[in-house]
Amino acid sequence: MTELRKATVDVGFRAMNLVHKAALKATGGRWPRDLLGMPGVELHTIGRKSGEPRSTMLASPIHDENRVILVASKGGDERNPQWYLNLSANPDVELTMNGETRKMRARTASPEEKAALWPDILASYKHYAGYQERSGRDIPVVICEPRPA
Repeated sequence: MTELRKATVDVGFRAMNLVHKAALKATGGRWPRDLLGMPGVELHTIGRKSGEPRSTMLASPIHDENRVILVASKGGDERNPQWYLNLSANPDVELTMNGETRKMRARTASPEEKAALWPDILASYKHYAGYQERSGRDIPVVICEPRPA
């Protein structure tokens, strides 16, 4: 991938993220509740280099009261997204869904866990299969669970 293409992808994802966050703020968290047909999630991390708070709008193909699953696909880019690198360095995150913020601990699914989750992930959003194929990397699946008390 050329440097120009990488920069274009990064700018596109940043712009999309800003639009989604602005819409959430303007609507008091009412929109967008769904992204790509999946529930929208605002992921709050700590920057691995800066130590500053970061937030990213994502979609969750699988979620319940005990876990929220995220896919670090970056649209099939050959690089892991920055949010994934941040939570890998500091797994204590917060997730906001439907106006509720929860303290969670994030971890990368093991190969066995990913294999078990992947069919349900694809059932929620079939394009993850193409992202996996196009990326040339093993796209991480992240499991976020409530932090221990």
